[in-house]
Amino acid sequence: MSATGRSDTADDLLAALLDGMDAALCAFDADGVITHWNREAERILGWSAAEAVGRRGFAGWAVRAADADDVEDRLMSAQDAPGRQVHEFALLTKDGGRILVRTQSAGVPGADGKPAGVYCAFSEVHAQIDLERSIALSEALMDDASWGVVLVDVDLRPAVVNAHAARAFGAGRSALLGRPLGDLLEQGVEELEGALQHVLAEGAPPAPLELWVSVRTPEGVRRRCWRCGFLRLGSPLAEEPVPLGVGWLFQDVTEARQAELDTGQLRFRANQLYRAGRAAAECEDPAEAAAVRLDFALAGFAEHALLDVLEPGPGGRLVRAAVSPSGLALVLPGPGAIPVRYEAAHPALQALDRIGPVRASARADEAAEVWARARQWPPGATHALCAVLRSRGRTLGALTFLRGPSRSAFERADALYAEEVAARVAADLDLAARPS
Repeated sequence: MSATGRSDTADDLLAALLDGMDAALCAFDADGVITHWNREAERILGWSAAEAVGRRGFAGWAVRAADADDVEDRLMSAQDAPGRQVHEFALLTKDGGRILVRTQSAGVPGADGKPAGVYCAFSEVHAQIDLERSIALSEALMDDASWGVVLVDVDLRPAVVNAHAARAFGAGRSALLGRPLGDLLEQGVEELEGALQHVLAEGAPPAPLELWVSVRTPEGVRRRCWRCGFLRLGSPLAEEPVPLGVGWLFQDVTEARQAELDTGQLRFRANQLYRAGRAAAECEDPAEAAAVRLDFALAGFAEHALLDVLEPGPGGRLVRAAVSPSGLALVLPGPGAIPVRYEAAHPALQALDRIGPVRASARADEAAEVWARARQWPPGATHALCAVLRSRGRTLGALTFLRGPSRSAFERADALYAEEVAARVAADLDLAARPS
């Protein structure tokens, strides 16, 4: 190929590159004559490349006569200044309108190192401000936002994490990048990944979602409630919508939701105690009334209730009097009853010694069946709460509530409720034991 052919190809390539740019661009030689003018410049001002190239400066056509000298001086001064210069001034469109543009200009050195011209990129000021606002918003969300922001890629792995989200996960921002969500969450990961996949496939849900998750942190597992919003991220450069991932924003609302749950729980338990009292009042036999109270207490609280009473006489041992739910009537033990075979450190015996509630749970590395069988409890029991039966200053026995592995361990609020139930059951048992 001849030198002329190579030069034509290079010029065609340069023209294609300039026309493909998103920014308006023009170039001037050392005398201020326009040498290049791309399609975006034509779109903004209306002047075609054929009309612009070859003109000296903007005077008389793209700028007002009163502003022409100032505009030319500022543009051409870039030849002698290092780096880029940024200016704002008004240009004229082909239809006679005025438009405020922001320019970035820089000198173009020749082969000998001397100034050979200036290139100038410009855009409408409002478009530039919109871009700067978008960038500023992104930076603010990533640094200073008071809620967690995580950009998740199409593989559902964090790609960008802001400082608030990193604190919520209990790890550094860089340590979270690229890790599967299952490494960060012990519970709730299925619901979160399902929400992210839905957003990728169908778009953001119409309203925020609240998810309960268990977060793995260096201090241990923390149960949290996050109010989440999602945005599908698509590439603005592609002709077809191409998902880049999901923007996930969340706030920690654990305290508020836990307070609501606690209030609802207290209301329900108070209602259960009231209903149990009404039902027990209709029982002629106080022992039957005690059994009724146990059945009411189990609702929403535990799977099993075991009632053990002390056999009459000094040094009395615990004897099983009732199991709920079983459908069997409560029977007070008489002389010669067979005691339950509790070991010395059994939680029920500890409760008797302390005259207070005792909570116990199987260890994570301990088989629940073995743990329950060793304590003479029904199979599947994983969590236990033992309360003391006290009436008229005397200990009458112990009441044990049991939960399975699908439920959480008993907490302090549960112990208070168990003590209230035990006090009412103890009063019924005391009444049943009195001579008629």
